[in-house]
Amino acid sequence: MISVFDLFKIGIGPSSSHTVGPMIAAHTFASQLDGARVASVTVTLYGSLSLTGKGHATDRAVTLGLAGFHPATVNSDEAGMIWQTIRSNKTLALAGRYTMPFDTDTDIIFVDKPLPEHPNGMLFTACDSDGNTLVETVWFSLGGGFIARREQLLAEQLSAEQEGVEKITVPYPFASAQALLEQCENNQLTVAELVLANEQALGRAVEEVNAGLDRLWLVMDGCIDRGCRTEGELPGGLQVQRRAPDLFKRWQQEVDGDNFLQVMDWVSLCAMAVNEENAAGGRVVTAPTNGAAGVIPAVLAFHKQYDKQSSPESMRAFLLTAAAVGVLYKRNASISAAEVGCQGEIGVASSMAAAALAAVWGGTVAQVENAAEIAMEHHLGMTCDPVAGLVQVPCIERNSMGAVKAINAARLALCGDGCHRVSLDQVIATMYQTGRDMQDIYKETSLGGLAVNVVYC
Repeated sequence: MISVFDLFKIGIGPSSSHTVGPMIAAHTFASQLDGARVASVTVTLYGSLSLTGKGHATDRAVTLGLAGFHPATVNSDEAGMIWQTIRSNKTLALAGRYTMPFDTDTDIIFVDKPLPEHPNGMLFTACDSDGNTLVETVWFSLGGGFIARREQLLAEQLSAEQEGVEKITVPYPFASAQALLEQCENNQLTVAELVLANEQALGRAVEEVNAGLDRLWLVMDGCIDRGCRTEGELPGGLQVQRRAPDLFKRWQQEVDGDNFLQVMDWVSLCAMAVNEENAAGGRVVTAPTNGAAGVIPAVLAFHKQYDKQSSPESMRAFLLTAAAVGVLYKRNASISAAEVGCQGEIGVASSMAAAALAAVWGGTVAQVENAAEIAMEHHLGMTCDPVAGLVQVPCIERNSMGAVKAINAARLALCGDGCHRVSLDQVIATMYQTGRDMQDIYKETSLGGLAVNVVYC
């Protein structure tokens, strides 16, 4: 059972797989050490975490995690200063308690070759003063801020092959879109109602779930607001200027005019505002990842701004429905661009948003499933080829495109009766197969595509 609040996490940019996940892994590793015995710690980053780690701030993330900071609570405005202090002093307080030497230039090792289990591997090694290894643990960042130790990953793969394994009992389990449809239809529930009932089975009262959903939107909305107000150049050396503030000013000037494209402008500026904040290391919600964090907030902001029937209840139903679709991709495919390309990030976010919008627009469960399918079908094969390993080009604009596609998919689905030739389960399987067949140079390694054809200096 993957909770709504597992899928939607509050963290910092620029990447859920390269920043949030590694920080959580490092934080967990450090918190389990006997700091009084540890004299040194080294971190080895493998595969995609190595190839695009510096552009995605993975080195900063693991350093902050070792120092006791967590992405859900660290002050995003102070994170950069803390990182620079540790780099300059060449020391950190392990788990926030035990001061020890730590040189980010030598104690973080980059190995471009991936580990066999997953492209995003990390090896944490703690040694005593004589150089003897005390603890050595391999972690994997699975996308969306999800992490697993090597033993956990192998155990999960084993349990997935065993029929009838159910770790948590919920009233309405589903492992496929077809099962989700049947559960909703047989029990006369909307997708949001079904997800809410399952959340209650995890021990959360309705009021707690609602408060958590409201908190998620508050962070999303705050991110949009900061992105619309903050001007200047994004960090990283590409000299990319923030564009959302100018888009926002233009939208304000035309909001009461007769420009029929102002609605699309609103969606685009909200998506870009979020991902410009993400690129700058700001606070965002993984939805389901940081690289795609602007799609769902943009479509949700569109619903709030332009749908007269929008309400706190519809906003919560939106997030609950989106989460159900996200769970299907997480369970049956991947939300890691390092594993399946950007179709697993922007494509999944667009699919989630399309389903959610169709739901709050009054669509049937079949139409909701159709909307999710349409959105992903037209993201199949999307590569992840970030220029300079930064979550900027083409990532920021892709969020705008994914949001617009989600709205279009929801509209198309509602024009039909829910019957369609390609099922959501089929398109999820196709996405995963496409990602597995995709060359590694197009999967968050910055070794192909725009990453090598765009000259930067």
